[in-house]
Amino acid sequence: MGKSIIYDSGDQYYEAKIQLRPFDEKIYTFIQEMLENRKGVFISRIEKFKFGVDIYISSQRYARTIGDQLKRKFKGWDLIISRTLHTRDKLKSRDIYRGTVCFKKKEIRNGED
Repeated sequence: MGKSIIYDSGDQYYEAKIQLRPFDEKIYTFIQEMLENRKGVFISRIEKFKFGVDIYISSQRYARTIGDQLKRKFKGWDLIISRTLHTRDKLKSRDIYRGTVCFKKKEIRNGED
């Protein structure tokens, strides 16, 4: 399948997934440092693929903040933020979503700069 789990905390809880496509060591290190410096946010799992890496974290809001920081700091990359319905909270009568922050290298087509 091409997937390997680099890190697994044993805790399956996560609110968001940060996808880095393709893998870039400099950006990966930047994400790791941001997560280490933030109290109350933890990494649940890190999966490495042949085309990139997925980092599962405990805060959807902080994942969006990381995405904004990445977009400001690294040029030539696209930021795609989406969400997927995970479940419905019956007590509060509201939908619960899991977010995805995808940071993807821009494709350069023929004739574009």
